Amino acid sequence: MRIPVTKRPAGAPSPLRQALQKSARAFGFVGVFSFFVNLLMLASPIYMLQVYDRVLTARSEATLLYISLIIAAMMMVMALLEVIRSRVLVRVSSKMDQTLGTKVFDAIFALNLRAPAANRSQSLRDLDTVRQFVTSQGPFAFFDSPWAPIFIGIVCLMHPLLGLVALGGALVLFALAWATEVVTKKPLSEANGHGLRATAFAEASLKNSEVLAAMGMLPGIRRRWRMSQDKAMLLQSIASDNAGLISAMTKFTRMFVQSAILGMGAYLALENEITPGVMIAASIIMGRGLAPVEQAIGSWKMFVSARGAYTRLNELLLAFDNDKETMELPPPQGNLSVERVVAVPPGGSNPTIKGVSFALNAGESLALVGPSAAGKSTLARLLVGVWAPSNGSVRLDGADVYAWKHESLGPHIGYLPQDVEIFDGTIKENIARFGPVDPTKVVEAAQLAGVHEMILRLPEGYDTLIGPGGIALSGGQRQRLGLARAVYDNPRFIVLDEPNSNLDSDGENALVQGLMKLKELKATVVLISHRPSVMNHVDKILVLRDGLVEMFGPKQEVLARLTRPVAQPHQVQQQQPQPAPGQIAPSAGMSA
Repeated sequence: MRIPVTKRPAGAPSPLRQALQKSARAFGFVGVFSFFVNLLMLASPIYMLQVYDRVLTARSEATLLYISLIIAAMMMVMALLEVIRSRVLVRVSSKMDQTLGTKVFDAIFALNLRAPAANRSQSLRDLDTVRQFVTSQGPFAFFDSPWAPIFIGIVCLMHPLLGLVALGGALVLFALAWATEVVTKKPLSEANGHGLRATAFAEASLKNSEVLAAMGMLPGIRRRWRMSQDKAMLLQSIASDNAGLISAMTKFTRMFVQSAILGMGAYLALENEITPGVMIAASIIMGRGLAPVEQAIGSWKMFVSARGAYTRLNELLLAFDNDKETMELPPPQGNLSVERVVAVPPGGSNPTIKGVSFALNAGESLALVGPSAAGKSTLARLLVGVWAPSNGSVRLDGADVYAWKHESLGPHIGYLPQDVEIFDGTIKENIARFGPVDPTKVVEAAQLAGVHEMILRLPEGYDTLIGPGGIALSGGQRQRLGLARAVYDNPRFIVLDEPNSNLDSDGENALVQGLMKLKELKATVVLISHRPSVMNHVDKILVLRDGLVEMFGPKQEVLARLTRPVAQPHQVQQQQPQPAPGQIAPSAGMSA
């Protein structure tokens, strides 16, 4: 199955970058606030300079009072700016979630259709990782780091030897920051890969917990999960150990440089080249200049995780960008045309549908039969547009169903897969497809599916909650509710894949009555089944074998050929009609 990738104009930004660009003004404000925050950081060393060189020398209590009031006011402004820039980033995070949340959810949905084995929930966690980094202290380190050279320059102005000590310490810290990237990038990347595989394996196993418990498979499954988890933990430990070592070296370097500044300042003060106030101020300024580098190293692991999440989200959104506006088409009437369709299931390499062609007029019904692995369910997915054909096309009223926007076409299509999933919510919400609930249409769909009486017997009728905190349904009940959902609001085209596989005799009688009602409503129906009771109510039959059309035509004609006694080769050549284009001759002895 080919995975179509949205082609974007050259140079066009990705959806993720567009979301960040929409917050460019907010980031600009954060940058402005960071400018004033760092500027106000100079107030503390200037205060110390004035205390040591002016207040203590002049022994002026009034001067001490005035400059103390000034520094308190400046510190309050600085704290207020810190709060504001933090809140701005929180708002950016919320806006990013509002802008990208729906896009990511839709992209995951599209990914699941085209690659069912993919780790579907990881992308939502990636979005959370990026948002959490935006609201952490990490971005502040990047906004404040450009001030490090400025602070070092101020120290140089105080005295060249102090500036030399400060510059040497800054170079060591920047080297340690680079080393953090080198020693943690590869193990963290590999650890994330193993962690994602372990999580995906655990999620898949939990979906089949009953099978695992019944057949005692839990120890083996747990052992398989533990292997991936242990590899992830080992690599994370290596990265964390390396990062911890560098973090300790960073803290030592910063404290040593500040002490060296004090030591050098004391020496210069003794030589009467600077005052004691300059010595203290230089130490404070240097500490502030090196703080963003230390902060960046401390948040490096979160930054690496956010960078990996950003890359994965960007790739996902570029591949499944669905923002293109398309013209709304009129509701389909139900004329189906399948034109030389070839299809390979997602993750497969060999086609299971090999050049199938047939057509149905609006209101006609078709029984699709054939042995196991003939490609019936694959063809059903192609008919409703959830899989894309590798070649050929499936058209409804002349329009390609895969290219037709699902949100527009979906209300006019009914689909009942083999594995029926009823979602967490009420009965009426499930039948109404979680759209606006029209009570009249909900009851009509339930009656058509023969499930109305069963629903009325539930504790709260149509308001009964299913799923977590609600009732559990049997396989037959789920199938009949799935049928009611498929026929809700009288769709024009309906595909039912083994709709009676879990039904008892009463349920099958209700299904037969429903098929008769759909015929009266002029709906086009494709029915996959092996039971003659439902095939008696179709207009045409298509026999599929090994992905090829073996027989296709009116019901009576195909049934006659299916039940015909095995003929001699020369009789077959004389009696069998020539196949229509896109079909092959029927095999003798084929049974329904």
